[in-house]
Amino acid sequence: MKTKKFFSNTYVKGSLLVIAGLLAGWIIFHRPGPTVQTAETGLHEHSDAENIIWTCAMHPQIRMEKPGQCPICGMDLIPLEPSGALMDDQAIVMSESAMKLAEVQTVIVSRGSTSKEVLLYGKIQPDERLLQSQAAHFPGRIEQLLVNVTGERVREGQLIARVYSPEMITAQKELIEALTMNDKYPEFAEAAREKLRNWKLTDGQITEIERTGKVTTVFEIFANTSGTVLERKVNEGDYITKGTVLFDVGNLSRVWGVFDAYESDLSWISLNQTVEFTARAIPGKTLTGKVSFIDPVINPLTRTAQVRIGINNPGLQLKPEMFINGTLQSTLKSTGKQLVVPQSAVLWTGKRSIVYVKMPDAVNPSFKMREITLGASMKDTYIIADGLTEGEEIVVNGTFSVDASAQLAGKPSMMNPGGGIVSTGHDQLNTLFEQYILLKNAFVQSDVNKVKQAAQMVEQALSKVDMRLLTGDAHTQWMDLLANLNNQIKQIKSSGVLEGQRESFSVFNNQFYKAIKTFGLMGKTVYYQFCPMAFDNAGAYWLSETEVVRNPYFGESMLTCGETKEILKY
Repeated sequence: MKTKKFFSNTYVKGSLLVIAGLLAGWIIFHRPGPTVQTAETGLHEHSDAENIIWTCAMHPQIRMEKPGQCPICGMDLIPLEPSGALMDDQAIVMSESAMKLAEVQTVIVSRGSTSKEVLLYGKIQPDERLLQSQAAHFPGRIEQLLVNVTGERVREGQLIARVYSPEMITAQKELIEALTMNDKYPEFAEAAREKLRNWKLTDGQITEIERTGKVTTVFEIFANTSGTVLERKVNEGDYITKGTVLFDVGNLSRVWGVFDAYESDLSWISLNQTVEFTARAIPGKTLTGKVSFIDPVINPLTRTAQVRIGINNPGLQLKPEMFINGTLQSTLKSTGKQLVVPQSAVLWTGKRSIVYVKMPDAVNPSFKMREITLGASMKDTYIIADGLTEGEEIVVNGTFSVDASAQLAGKPSMMNPGGGIVSTGHDQLNTLFEQYILLKNAFVQSDVNKVKQAAQMVEQALSKVDMRLLTGDAHTQWMDLLANLNNQIKQIKSSGVLEGQRESFSVFNNQFYKAIKTFGLMGKTVYYQFCPMAFDNAGAYWLSETEVVRNPYFGESMLTCGETKEILKY
């Protein structure tokens, strides 16, 4: 009875109708949320976690649906985090964790000093303007050499040789005979005197012949200059003709310092700049000279040009062929400071120079390739001629990792400026580099047979580089390099002489360096090293896996000769 009265109440009926309407709306419009799978309920959560892709910071081509380790390098995989909306669809996005593991670092582009200390390597040479040849002025046989040791000092007018000369005997007799007819034919006597003068007899010697009327059989030769005998070209008993060079004599009171300047340093060098230099033979002493000549032609093998300075040499401390090391402080002629960036920020394809610029307003770290124009290079930096502005942020470390990610994501990259999915082929180049190191070490051991065996392994590694992985500029670049690499490695294999193998190895190194600079490696640090004394001081380069110098051009005889010119980190 009470229940009926309760439901018949007008307010209760209204309340029940409202509750029923809310319940119906909830049933119609409610969308069930994610269900969580637990040990107790056995339910399964349908979340975005199922869509996470896992990748490797060092090998971004790896794509896995579950966390784990990279099948290439063994590093823990990291999530490839979505970036949200991008302001530029040509940019590549990297997660914070991926950047940290790949050691990606950035710097702000700024203006800086454009001064540089240029290092120069060279040797002392005689001043060519002070060289003379001591020649014979008449034919004959050398009876005695009074100067017969290379390096001996001579003075102008010093007696240096005695020569027996039948022709001179005949000329003396002609003079004596002409004197008997001097009253009627004075021109005969004068012609005979002139002949002797042409053979460099002095007026005193000619007068003595006329006074005594005796024929001299052995004649003396006197030095026509003062200096040091640089080369003796005759021996006692040699027959000589008119004009035969007996000695090369040089005045070493002034000498030249001749340096090899790298092609990239020439913009910093100009005439009349002061060069400070030292010589190992004169420890603790720094000498100076001014640039007097810059060779207009580049050596195609060493990519250097000769730079010459003139040096006063009192006491003859500086000797020809002595090695010297020079430094030159230089500042580019420009108005104000210029934009400079670290060299590690720049990737070079052989045709183009690029950097990766960080997008300023992206949700997650985003980078876009930018082609730039380089100015002069300094010790660790480049001057930027065009392509960047002050205040922009660029990648300075881990650049190759960013570029590899861009390639694999189909974004514009170093070797594929138009974008599109490509493969870098870094693993194959890593294998090639490992075989190269075995070849380099065989040269260090100076073992011809080991060199041949290692060269064969390098040749096999070259043949296994899959050209299908390279497209566009990359394909063309590799084809050009491959022809030269194969040619030199075949010569190393076929040669049975260590010096011949080393010459081919030097050319191979120049091309292989270009390949590594162009395509890069993965997870490698490479040391580009140089020996200035290789191949008669022409110098030669090689690549090493360690900073410790182990010279492949001399082996144990000069194992540590050389220095690291560049460190390539990938």
